[in-house]
Amino acid sequence: MARHKKVYRCSSCGSTLPQWMGKCPQCSQWNTLVEDIVEEETPLRTRDARQTRPMVLSEITPLETFRRGCAIAELDRVLGGGVVQGSLVLIGGDPGIGKSTLMLQMAGHLASAGMKVLYVSGEESAFQLKMRADRLNLDSSGILVYPEVMLEKIRDAIDEFSPELVILDSIQSVFSSQIDAPPGSVSQIRHSAGILMEIAKGKGVTVFVVGHVTKDGWIAGPKMLEHMVDTVLYFEGDDSGVFRIVRAVKNRFGTSGEIGVFEMKSDGLQEVKDPSSIFIHGLGGDVAGSAVMATFEGSRAFVVEVQALVSKTSFSMPRRIAMGSDVSRLAVLLAVMEKRAGVYLSQSDIVVNIAGGFKVTEPAVDLAIVMAISSSALDRPVSKGTVCIGEIGLGGELRPVNHMESRIREALKLGFTRAVIPASNHESVPRVTGMEIVPLSHVRSALEILS
Repeated sequence: MARHKKVYRCSSCGSTLPQWMGKCPQCSQWNTLVEDIVEEETPLRTRDARQTRPMVLSEITPLETFRRGCAIAELDRVLGGGVVQGSLVLIGGDPGIGKSTLMLQMAGHLASAGMKVLYVSGEESAFQLKMRADRLNLDSSGILVYPEVMLEKIRDAIDEFSPELVILDSIQSVFSSQIDAPPGSVSQIRHSAGILMEIAKGKGVTVFVVGHVTKDGWIAGPKMLEHMVDTVLYFEGDDSGVFRIVRAVKNRFGTSGEIGVFEMKSDGLQEVKDPSSIFIHGLGGDVAGSAVMATFEGSRAFVVEVQALVSKTSFSMPRRIAMGSDVSRLAVLLAVMEKRAGVYLSQSDIVVNIAGGFKVTEPAVDLAIVMAISSSALDRPVSKGTVCIGEIGLGGELRPVNHMESRIREALKLGFTRAVIPASNHESVPRVTGMEIVPLSHVRSALEILS
């Protein structure tokens, strides 16, 4: 029989603390003490199923990973080719962005293909799920709906009906009677994730878990939750817009960083077959303050539009706003422009936006940002049909980026005819018919194009 004892942990970093401490000595956060119930002398249930002796890595026979496509090509791409048997997948995003809609659409397609699906809803009633299924025009005859929040009852239902796919919406609403803590607490989420992992690995059941996010956009709960699961998916995009991006932040069965693009319509999320067309408007050259770049996400290239607005300000502290890119990186680029290229913008408000709600984190966007800012400051548009790709160093030099050929070919497919790239990338890029390559070595040379 397992024994229980109370311990006190920091909800920020998970460290064990004395009961009377108000400040965590590990992460220096105040008022983060939470009560946790831990089990002592609990037998390890999965011990017999694990290999207890060391093995030579080269002699291990890999298991064939069973995948099943869910008839949603963009979601299959993000998952690495389809739904993997026995995997635990965590999906998070802002409220109303479409997490439950996507999960119900996936459940409908897989149930129609003969897969036994159990949809556990802790926040919506069975009637609400039925209304959504009717709105999405789904064949819901093969989906078992179970509106329940107690973890023990959910586990009993899985044992009784033996589903092949379980969708839990959401993990913050589930609680276990063995844990003396409210639903959504650190201890409850940790315990629930452990039980779900045991179900997925022990029974070979594919489990999808919906997670709430904090105001900063991260999945709520301990970071351990993301370490425990096999795949972590994030929904991106403004919930007031129509386009959604699903990004694989972690994937043990495929490439992390893959993205899928969807459009929200009245009948649910629809795939976007040509994502580059939604992130650009024409070939540029129509208005000052706009530049086009080709970014690379996962295994695919996208052409996105970078917009900038430079406006004189009478305030002593000009504003620096970056939407879809790193604001700290923007400050570095402005310092390089002033020091290395003689462009002084210390008395101007600067706003940078990646059009379409896309987020670009790679440094290859540097050149496009600098070109868009300079174009707005000088009120001179970038030449029509020009795509700008390159990282800018602190010395003002243009540094090489990877996958340059794929980026250029994606831009060529959309009608662009001129590519401004770092000179160090020029030799590694084969000649592309229809695309003029302009190799440059310094940011000053790039800005001379606008002069």
